Amino acid sequence: MSYEKKNVSFEIYTDTDEMLSDIVKNYNLKDKSKAIRCLLDFVLEEKNSWDNLFKKKRCNHCRKK
Repeated sequence: MSYEKKNVSFEIYTDTDEMLSDIVKNYNLKDKSKAIRCLLDFVLEEKNSWDNLFKKKRCNHCRKK
């Protein structure tokens, strides 16, 4: 497994960006990238639960339209 950081680009909703800012502030993290890496590390640790996470349809923003 490679541990070299790589720049990636993706889209997120405004409220999700605000959530990441809150996480950075509340947990004294360096930046949003660190917050995302922490979240992804947690997901990796819970690999046996991926079906639970990804097979359920979630669209919090669809309901707001």
